[in-house]
Amino acid sequence: MSNPDHTPSSAATGIERAIKMIDGRWKLVILFHLFGGKTLRFSDLERAITGVSQKMLIQQLRQLERDGLIARVVHPQVPPRVEYHLTDWGQALCPALDALLTWAEAQPAANSAP
Repeated sequence: MSNPDHTPSSAATGIERAIKMIDGRWKLVILFHLFGGKTLRFSDLERAITGVSQKMLIQQLRQLERDGLIARVVHPQVPPRVEYHLTDWGQALCPALDALLTWAEAQPAANSAP
């Protein structure tokens, strides 16, 4: 643990809270589409994410916005143009997810039981 004030219990609680923020069928896909400073319109995300319903995309975007990972910008025009981008805090998640992906890809082959 990098923070000496954490106990095993407080560290586990903090990680559980973080995982809940990104837990959801489409949240990680949304985040990966927005990494690197990208700004995408709702329709761009909808087209890019195969299989997501409009209702589910809206729900996942609202949760990510509520948790401070993404920002929603509504441009006052007709029809309204809505764009999404990562907050600085959301963008800071990228290295952690890259490290998690590298860790997952390094999984040793499962031992075969006799």
